Amino acid sequence: MNENQTTVSDLFRRAQAIRQANPNADFKGIKQQLVSEFKGKPFPSATKLTIPEQDALVPEEDWSAGLPIVLRGIQTEDWSEIAHGIMICFEQVENFQKESGAEQSKRWHDRTRGIGEQTQKGLDKWLPEDLMRAAEKAAKR
Repeated sequence: MNENQTTVSDLFRRAQAIRQANPNADFKGIKQQLVSEFKGKPFPSATKLTIPEQDALVPEEDWSAGLPIVLRGIQTEDWSEIAHGIMICFEQVENFQKESGAEQSKRWHDRTRGIGEQTQKGLDKWLPEDLMRAAEKAAKR
C-alpha cells in the first residue's frame, strides 16, 4: 500500500474536520466536498476498511454502518459511493454521541466492567510473583 494513499479513516476524519469547520453543514454538502477533494486520487485499500479510533467512542454497529457501501465504492472505483458510505458512518456516530451524551458513552465502553475481580483471581493464580512485578513495572513506564 502506498504511504500517501488515502485510508477510510482519513476520509472519516476529513468529514469530521469539515463538520467542525462548519457545524451547520448538512451531510449532503459534506459528501459533495469529500467527492470534490478526493476525485482523481488513488482509492483507499479495501484491506483497511475500518475506522479503529471510533471503536473507543461508539458501538461498532454505528461506526461501521456504511462500510459495505464504502467497499462497493472502492470495488467500482466510485468516489461518490465511497463518500456516501462514509457519511452513513459519520451520521450514525454523530447521532450516537448526541443521543447518549459524552459521560454515558464512556461508561458504555468500560470493557473491564464485571470481569475485574475474576481477571485478578486468574492473574494471581497463574502469574508468578516475579513475572507480576515485571509486568507492573513495565506498565508504569
